Amino acid sequence: MSDEIKDTVENSKGSKSIAAFARAKQSLPGGVNSPVRAFRAVGGTPPFIERGEGAYLTDIDGCRYIDYLLSWGPLIAGHAHPAVVHAITQQAQLGTSFGAPTEIETELAEEIKRAYPSMDLVRMVSSGTEATMSALRVARGYTGRSRIVKFTGCYHGHADSLLIRAGSGVATLGLPDSPGVPSAIAELTLTVPYNDVDRLRMVFEEFGEEIAAVIIEPVAGNMGLVLPQGGYLQAVRDLTLAYDTLLIFDEVMTGFRVSYGGAQERFGIDPDLTTLGKVIGGGMPVGAYGGKREIMEQIAPEGPIYQAGTLSGNPLAMAAGLATLKLLQTEGAYDRLERVSQRLAQGFMDAGHRAELPVQAHAIGAMFGNFFAKDPVVDYATAMQADLALYADYFHAMLARGFYFAPSQLEAGFVSLTHTDEQVEQTLIAMGDVMQNLRRRRR
Repeated sequence: MSDEIKDTVENSKGSKSIAAFARAKQSLPGGVNSPVRAFRAVGGTPPFIERGEGAYLTDIDGCRYIDYLLSWGPLIAGHAHPAVVHAITQQAQLGTSFGAPTEIETELAEEIKRAYPSMDLVRMVSSGTEATMSALRVARGYTGRSRIVKFTGCYHGHADSLLIRAGSGVATLGLPDSPGVPSAIAELTLTVPYNDVDRLRMVFEEFGEEIAAVIIEPVAGNMGLVLPQGGYLQAVRDLTLAYDTLLIFDEVMTGFRVSYGGAQERFGIDPDLTTLGKVIGGGMPVGAYGGKREIMEQIAPEGPIYQAGTLSGNPLAMAAGLATLKLLQTEGAYDRLERVSQRLAQGFMDAGHRAELPVQAHAIGAMFGNFFAKDPVVDYATAMQADLALYADYFHAMLARGFYFAPSQLEAGFVSLTHTDEQVEQTLIAMGDVMQNLRRRRR
């Protein structure tokens, strides 16, 4: 962060958020319960949020922001949508948790199956990390193999075998590997660059008979938003089929966002297993994994592979999820989401070009990603070449104007059904002003 931006940030930050952050550091590691919230990648003090409504956030100092992070994606219907709040309230009056079967679990599973034909059976869990961790256990148990393949910069949660050259907060904090992960576990995880079919083919030629599964973000969202190149996902599918290896689509981020049927519907790929995240719970803590019947039937109590969770299928999350998915089925919902995300990405590019700054931007469905980079961003290596310091200046300048983006260039942004054309236009005008100011400071 430049000295000028740093001074502006420190002078404009609300005193209540500064005090709240200092207090939090006395009881929480780094003052937060998830690392990227600490603003380490961009510097400064994070605003402490009091409430959200529609496309807006309001912090404890009364500052209001148009929110393009949306709880890191789950709030595709916006903050506190009346239909979602009503569903949660109605269910809470009946009970918040039972640890016993409910019909609402089945209702949500049935809706997921309709949207994702590759998922014959679905198991509800409490987080995306739990979903991906469980899916890998199933893959290893089903195939009898131990190795997995993941892609550099793709983040699949904080389970030990997945924190190997991961993206998201790991990339943001610059951790080269994963302290606390035993080397014996790390050795079973093979990593290759995203969008590089030749490197993946080489790994299969050497280890193919040992690989239980390939897990991939079909659209990478944890090294910033990076799109799959033409034919790439099909090539990955073909390789896994050739070696009898399971293909796991981690759609924790892309599920119900890039289309109602996720990336697998949009790109026409049929994975063996799929993981989903909090969008299926309307922002409540929830995740799910599912896939082909013959694979999922190996899970206890039907099969020998164990996985359990006291709060799995929590009725509050199920109710919020059903309400959210109903909203997404409204005619024109995805056309609207894509139009907004594309406008933001193109607006970022246009503003950057006018200011003679190096910019790249991607958008798909309800997701977008912005980079201060000269060359196209196609994988983790090219994402890491982007100007992180310039992004930090841009982030704080936009935040000061009332626009809340991801506090890291290596994270995706999101739009909701509640973002209006007027709000987007306000954002584009602010982008242009900020870019011109950044240009003047760089000269």
